[in-house]
Amino acid sequence: MQEIQAGHEGPHGTQHNAARRKLLAGFGAAGATATMPGGRLLAQTGKSHRIDIHHHFVSPGYSAALKERGQGHAPWSVQRSLEDMDKHGVATSVTSLIQPALTFGDVALGRKLAREANEYAARLAQDHPGRFGVFATLPFTDTEGSLAEIAYAFDTLKAEGICLMTSYNGRYLGDAGFHPVLAELNRRKAVVYTHPLTPACCGNIADEVPPVAIEYAVDTTRTMASLVFSGTAARYPDVRWIFSHSGGVTPFLLSRFTYHETTMKDAKEKLPQGVIFELKKFFYDTAQGNHPGALAALLKLAPVSQLLYGTDFPFRSAAEVNAGLAQHGFSPAELKAIERDNALRLLPLLKG
Repeated sequence: MQEIQAGHEGPHGTQHNAARRKLLAGFGAAGATATMPGGRLLAQTGKSHRIDIHHHFVSPGYSAALKERGQGHAPWSVQRSLEDMDKHGVATSVTSLIQPALTFGDVALGRKLAREANEYAARLAQDHPGRFGVFATLPFTDTEGSLAEIAYAFDTLKAEGICLMTSYNGRYLGDAGFHPVLAELNRRKAVVYTHPLTPACCGNIADEVPPVAIEYAVDTTRTMASLVFSGTAARYPDVRWIFSHSGGVTPFLLSRFTYHETTMKDAKEKLPQGVIFELKKFFYDTAQGNHPGALAALLKLAPVSQLLYGTDFPFRSAAEVNAGLAQHGFSPAELKAIERDNALRLLPLLKG
């Protein structure tokens, strides 16, 4: 698979694997799949043991669609992914489509690109046994298309979970219009990984830094607040949410969140177990949130059991995360949980 670049750098057991082999044979999977012995075997070569759950990829069709719209994305190739993984001890990366994902608003195009990207990601996992998992993308504002793609991603491609953006044209994930899709994800007890965008409100703020430097973290917190305070998180308790970048700015705003809960007239209805209960249930990755201040704040909110190793490749290297986690002073058992064991507990298909 060649390097994919457009424009500038922009903001399972045997049945499981047999189903994927049959599917992928239909759209040109490589011969390596025929001899893969078990489920999606977790690679462990030398000192590689880490599981990266925040690792982006770009499919050819998606890259072309961005280019047609005058948008670019960071350069990516499977070779670059594997080189960074091998160099820094990452056994397996669960891939997600690079932002802005499917926020175009074009129903037919969204369905087409979701299918193309998800089949590409599944083929990537199959061509490189043990090295990649799949967080499937959805045309999320298209309810019918999303429900169809959920079924295809889980039942045919055997994806580990779903990737959603934190907002879609100004609508956050707690929006009632998204409830039919969230109800299906709840029924499936799906893992839903989220990635932020520059929100519609704030893309043209005149400042000395680009919106990505501030607004991505804030958009993560906005969507967490949307899910919690709308009652959506409590309504769909079996969705297992992952939030990027150590939860954005949520740990720093915790006292404001708990105060807001006390002012809500319908708090008992929307937050029957309280805001802290919901926030502690969420999972948080360490990409760009592995420095001392971010980790210290996050650990006041969430236990080590809810932390997941994430790199944000190709925007950042695994070297940055490894150094940040090593410097924090985690015990060996805690570090092993963050780097590997928590992911295996959440994503058992990776065990093979």
